[in-house]
Amino acid sequence: MNGVRIALPKGRLYDQALILLAKAGIRPAEDQNGSRKLVFPDTDLHHEFVCLKPVDIPVYVESGAIDAGIVGSDILREFESDVYEPLDLQIGKCGLVLAAPDGAELAYDQHLRIATKYPKTAERFFKAHNAHVHIVKLDGSVEIAPLLGLSDAIVDLVETGRTLRENGMRVVEEITRVSAKLIVNRTAMKMKAAEVGRLTAKLDAVVYAKT
Repeated sequence: MNGVRIALPKGRLYDQALILLAKAGIRPAEDQNGSRKLVFPDTDLHHEFVCLKPVDIPVYVESGAIDAGIVGSDILREFESDVYEPLDLQIGKCGLVLAAPDGAELAYDQHLRIATKYPKTAERFFKAHNAHVHIVKLDGSVEIAPLLGLSDAIVDLVETGRTLRENGMRVVEEITRVSAKLIVNRTAMKMKAAEVGRLTAKLDAVVYAKT
């Protein structure tokens, strides 16, 4: 593989990533709708795409098994990944927030139970507020935890806030803004500098194009 091997995130960012790449002139060789292929080339055979779960992308890129990837900053900060981040792609924008049931009063001097997919990020946030919390690590359906008495509040991603509202919850505080990043393995950044540079330049031209 002489070109750049790029990890694409399954899920909410996948379609946005493909649209962005297409605008940069980088397209899959075949229509991937309905396909179960996890590895496939681009039309010019300059790149190879690998579809992965978002949480696995920094692991593959950091190890060097994959040269580059597209992944949310929420995951990068949670796992404190040692990768190069040459470009904010300005897609997948949302917020990582502290949310609680409507009417519930939260105080950082209380001992709070917090349900989240982001335990390290949550711990850093509450430590900065000198708060002592018990973190409940969940992999899905975080917003239901307070309704079932598992936690007092949650730390989770919010795009429109609709899911929170439908479950009787509100945003207490935004912890950080989140967007997708282009990440690159540090060795690949040197060994494939020309190829990575071209990829970054093409994406940069699309992301920051003057309108």
